Amino acid sequence: MAAPRGSYAKGIAKREEILTAALDVIARNGYRRTSVRELADAVGLSQAGLLHYFASKEELFQEILRKRDDVDMASYGIDTEQSIDGLLALVAHNTDVPGLVQLYAQVSTEAAGDPAHPAHEFFIARYGTIRGAFAELIRREQAAGRVGADIDVDSTAALLVAATDGLQTQWMLDPSFDMVEHIRSFWNLVTRKP
Repeated sequence: MAAPRGSYAKGIAKREEILTAALDVIARNGYRRTSVRELADAVGLSQAGLLHYFASKEELFQEILRKRDDVDMASYGIDTEQSIDGLLALVAHNTDVPGLVQLYAQVSTEAAGDPAHPAHEFFIARYGTIRGAFAELIRREQAAGRVGADIDVDSTAALLVAATDGLQTQWMLDPSFDMVEHIRSFWNLVTRKP
């Protein structure tokens, strides 16, 4: 397949620039304290110019989350060589980007409550992907003898996702809450470590 040319390629590049800049701005300022104007300023556009690249403000924030996932998956091996150490490193990283965690929590809650929300299908697919990655991790650990064969892989993967999101909510409410240690404790229950 040929590489995109002309204004189409420039549009794709500008969209990526917007999303990359948005990750930094939201991580630094927080979701609630970041305006579309600030995101536009970060890439030298007007608000209207920035929104030209997205169907709506909701789509912009969904795409910021998609970009965050892409960066995190590449950085922590979530999509390929998922390991518990990669997950723990990602959870620790999230404590350094509270604005992005707030964005995730806000948009996922809005999307869950409204099937017509632009990010509704994104989150359905995202949860399916994450559960699948965690299930593969558990299967590999079973094959290596570190997780019992009697563990229901799909249920445990779903519980690991739920634990991660729930612990993240507790951390947002109380930043002294140690998400990493609680995920490690959950994993020790799965692997039956003392």
